[in-house]
Amino acid sequence: MLISRLAALTAAALCTISVAEAKTLRWAGQGDALTLDPHSQNEGPTTAMNVHIYDTLILRNPALEKVPGLALSWKTVASDVWEFKLRPDVKFSDGTPFTADDVVFSYQRALSPSSDFRSYISSIKEVKALDPLTVHIVTVGPNPILPDYTTNILIMSKAWSEKHNVTKPQSFKDKEETFAVRNAMGTGPFTVKQRDPDVRTVLAKNPNFWGGKEFTAYPDEIVYTPIKEPATRVAALISGQVDFVLDAPLQDIARIKQTAGLKTLETAQIRSIFLGLDIASPELKYSDVKGKNPFADKRVREAMYKAIDENTIKAKVMRNFAAPAGIVTAPGVHGYTTELDKRPKFDVTAAKHLMTKAGYTQGFSVTLDCPNDRYNNDEQICQAVVGMLSQIGIKVELQSRSKTLHFPKLQKKDSSFYMVGWGVPTLDSHYVFTFLYQTNDAAKKIGGWNYTGYSNAKLDALTDAMLTEVDQAKRDKMIADA
Repeated sequence: MLISRLAALTAAALCTISVAEAKTLRWAGQGDALTLDPHSQNEGPTTAMNVHIYDTLILRNPALEKVPGLALSWKTVASDVWEFKLRPDVKFSDGTPFTADDVVFSYQRALSPSSDFRSYISSIKEVKALDPLTVHIVTVGPNPILPDYTTNILIMSKAWSEKHNVTKPQSFKDKEETFAVRNAMGTGPFTVKQRDPDVRTVLAKNPNFWGGKEFTAYPDEIVYTPIKEPATRVAALISGQVDFVLDAPLQDIARIKQTAGLKTLETAQIRSIFLGLDIASPELKYSDVKGKNPFADKRVREAMYKAIDENTIKAKVMRNFAAPAGIVTAPGVHGYTTELDKRPKFDVTAAKHLMTKAGYTQGFSVTLDCPNDRYNNDEQICQAVVGMLSQIGIKVELQSRSKTLHFPKLQKKDSSFYMVGWGVPTLDSHYVFTFLYQTNDAAKKIGGWNYTGYSNAKLDALTDAMLTEVDQAKRDKMIADA
């Protein structure tokens, strides 16, 4: 779920006890943050944890509108320069002052090769501190949506990072362990009191938080406990062992609603769940087809598409807490169009015909990599897909694992077929194209989550152009064409 820090605590206020009265808020979810390093992993629950500790230049309120964070104001002072006026008298939780130097350092860090946020700010050419409270961000050409991207770049203490030798982000896929993985130094409302990954994280109220007087409902302490098993998570909520569950199991929503003292808050995620296929490799790494790649054949991909009954998944697996999607861009994202969000008809007979035309009448085998603790009913969705694809002869071996293992496997490009969910925190379509569809190019900082190998020069050019186009009508046309 795309959820801001303020929105998260608004939801928490609907739980068994009022946040304003609570000294401790006990929060549970199915999985843990992958790391406390704020630039290492672009993953929703990880960011949801880190935004309690770190701030961004611009925040989003519960209505997802941009509001001042560490920057009180922002404007363009040239076609390729954004000026940010910083909030005065802000301190890090250790009492040291926050200045423009920390912003410059944090953006340079987020542009490092090991950062998973490089594509957010790939257009940045230079970040300059004009004085302690003024920052200029210079981009390669105009960038009308830069403020949307700044809502996701967390600001660290330069001095603290240098002291603890964490000036570069953790390389998560290489299982690197640094001081920033379990420790943090931010300007946000909380500090890290205890960090035991996958067991327990305790956050304590930051006495130096700049917003302490404005936002008085923060608890003194947050205790986060990952509880993977759905039944156990619900039992903990109903028994009062925890106060707030963000990802209540869908099958238990009705039971929670009927429990005295509990309330639910429901909203659509700005996220799509999709299956990625390696279409570029000459031969799939995890398949019995040798010497060629069946996924490179459009007819095979279309057959798979037609064989998946999304309405059944919606009703049976997701209990109607989902909607079939025809595109990755979700409603609520700029550029989303209803006309494009249409799926071809579920048709097993047509799918079998396509498989025969492609030369796979007897089908083939392939491995599907799926997380089991990241998205609502993620493993169950994959299990349903396995059964549906078997109807057209595709024998799928399901490999489900924790997201702590799933994402590094993808980042090492060690998968032929996989599930990923894609939220759009910038609320703009460019984020979808530059991460998932642009040709993977580490030097250009684009295509960071393009694990399919898709490459299209026209789409690459459109995506680059929509980043710099200031005429909204022209830009919308580029998004539609892409």
